[in-house]
Amino acid sequence: MSLLANKRRKRPELNLVPLIDVLVMLIFFAFVTMQFKSAATLNITLPKVETAGKNEFRGNVTISIDKDGTLSFNGKAVKDAELPALLQQVKNVDKDIPVLIRSDEKATLDRLTFVWDACRKAGLNKHSLQSR
Repeated sequence: MSLLANKRRKRPELNLVPLIDVLVMLIFFAFVTMQFKSAATLNITLPKVETAGKNEFRGNVTISIDKDGTLSFNGKAVKDAELPALLQQVKNVDKDIPVLIRSDEKATLDRLTFVWDACRKAGLNKHSLQSR
């Protein structure tokens, strides 16, 4: 019995280092797989501002192409022949104005390339294509 009395039971220990390692890996995995949405991809309805003169082109220019191939310049319908002159007016105000091209997914590629070419010919090289 004296041998049993001398032998004390070890207190159970919980090794925290491996648990912390697993927790850090789970947090890292959560950050890597998380999808962040930017404000540009959110469905936001912006207010419409109508101004005259040179202030009309402050900010950016939006050219839209609907599914039938009809062009609109800042919300106003334009013909193909009018677009280069409008883009030249924009360049005369500020050559660094960004041009946003919004094309319907059903619009043909030749309409999109026409708008891109018109922007390049006018000297506006900061153009981008909006997507959802």
